[in-house]
Amino acid sequence: MKLTLNLSRWLCCIPLLLALGSPAFATGPLNPIGGVRFEPQLQLAGQSLLLNGTGLRAVLWLKGYAAGLYLGQRAANADAVVAQAGAKRLQLRLLMDVPADEFIKAFHQGVERNNPPEVRASLAERAARFDALLHPLGEIHKGDAVNLDFVPGQGLLFWYNGRQLGPAIPGEDFYGALLRVFVGEHVSDERLRAGLLGKPG
Repeated sequence: MKLTLNLSRWLCCIPLLLALGSPAFATGPLNPIGGVRFEPQLQLAGQSLLLNGTGLRAVLWLKGYAAGLYLGQRAANADAVVAQAGAKRLQLRLLMDVPADEFIKAFHQGVERNNPPEVRASLAERAARFDALLHPLGEIHKGDAVNLDFVPGQGLLFWYNGRQLGPAIPGEDFYGALLRVFVGEHVSDERLRAGLLGKPG
């Protein structure tokens, strides 16, 4: 029997199962996590990116997703991550099936926690465009890969299993707000944030 958990309590855009659970686990940037190995470096928009850190979101013995953050230069706090110029990638590797609507809900809740009202107002139209990319998916499945890329001059590119969904959503501010859902000051999962920032879990 599959149970769906409301992810309003949790960081980032992917829900897990069950109402009780253990905290996330973090690992060093070069190690496999949750059975997933992230490449230590990659090329994006003509720039070489390094794996800054990885984290696993899990509940008891159930694993929800593994995440990896790629930057041009490694950074250990949210302000440095957001302010860093150049291309960036946040990669999510799904370890169970989750509804796309839960992804959307968690995104909005994370943005609300980590941004003042005036900033949220400036993001509203683009956040609706982000929702429109996700909603038609219905469900995101175990084994799926989501790349949330920032490309200078274009903005956020949403890649789902190697296929770009819709046009770019412009603005460094929008991508920064997305990153703060995962690594900002007011996250629900401190250990996952620590992992993505390359710190011990």
